[in-house]
Amino acid sequence: MTVAEEHLLQATFSQPRRKDGQTARKVSVRPLRLKNEKFYQFERLQDNKAFHENVPESEAGGKLIETMSEYRQALVKTPDADVQLLANKKGAVTLLKGKPTGNPAKRETSHNRVKSYVIPDGEPVPFLVRLGVMTPEGRVVKAKYDKFRQINRFLEMIADVLPELPRGRPLTVVDFGCGKSYLTFALYYLLAVKEGLPVRIVGLDLKADVIRECSLLAQDLGWDNLNFSVGDIADYEGSSSVDMVVTLHACDTATDAALLKAVSWGASVILSVPCCQHELFRQISQPVLKPLLKHGILKERFAALVTDAIRANLLETAGYKTQMLEFIDLEHTPKNLLIRAVKGKQGDADDARREYEAFRDFLSVSPYMEREWPKDLPVAGR
Repeated sequence: MTVAEEHLLQATFSQPRRKDGQTARKVSVRPLRLKNEKFYQFERLQDNKAFHENVPESEAGGKLIETMSEYRQALVKTPDADVQLLANKKGAVTLLKGKPTGNPAKRETSHNRVKSYVIPDGEPVPFLVRLGVMTPEGRVVKAKYDKFRQINRFLEMIADVLPELPRGRPLTVVDFGCGKSYLTFALYYLLAVKEGLPVRIVGLDLKADVIRECSLLAQDLGWDNLNFSVGDIADYEGSSSVDMVVTLHACDTATDAALLKAVSWGASVILSVPCCQHELFRQISQPVLKPLLKHGILKERFAALVTDAIRANLLETAGYKTQMLEFIDLEHTPKNLLIRAVKGKQGDADDARREYEAFRDFLSVSPYMEREWPKDLPVAGR
């Protein structure tokens, strides 16, 4: 494979040799044209940020060799085959050659590139085949493409915060309200299969028949560290320490109960997509906002935003940095919010506490999360 002969379609370097925080956790390379000249764009993911460098075609070969020396694994896509490079501790490289995925003639090399997914279309993944999202050949079923996009968007959000998870010991992840568990299986696939991390994942839901089906599939896949249980979020006592908590579509205050569990465990990462939200709709009272609150549909939407803002702010008072991200949600609305919280990245918890108190009092609300907050943790209003 030579760059000059335009054999490189895409390259991805992963598993840095050095864990010094200076080396990007992943480097992606792709060809592109700028002002009718060919370049290769090197995208480095570091500290949850992407840094881009456009390298002229004549210099790209040397840059690729230099980059490979910094990583233990690389996947190189060419028109003829997909080549995987594995380097051991001594620097010896093993080459594994596979069949190409997709139609290289249709690959986009302009700056408006085709969307790249964590799980690409054309690469068969057993759990997606079993769940009916993919054919045995790895092509996404047309009717399931929205679900495929949702799974990949979810994995992108997880991949961004992988550096925040502890290392050197097995990880524990709990997924509250896992349902049919498309995303639970995807999470296990990313952490255990693709990243090779030692992890135990527990999916929890109230529907016994759904849990039974998920358990059978996990057994068939040989994923012994992916377990499913029937149970309620607020009463779950199956783990004493959890590193990541996921809660998708837990209705009303069930989302709050899951967040409180996560805080009490000191989870490093929390991801939550709320469902229906009714509690604060009944409580909000502020004469200044009467032009908004007198319309039921507007009040409902406003109450949902207020609820999520309060959740995010209360997490900040406990030492989390929170983000509101747009998530592809197929079950309720075309798009929804995902709350992503990372522990230990928060600035001034006192400022967050004061902001929360002023906001809460202005709207005359008493949120479930504050009322049920663990007594051994500081919180706004106490």
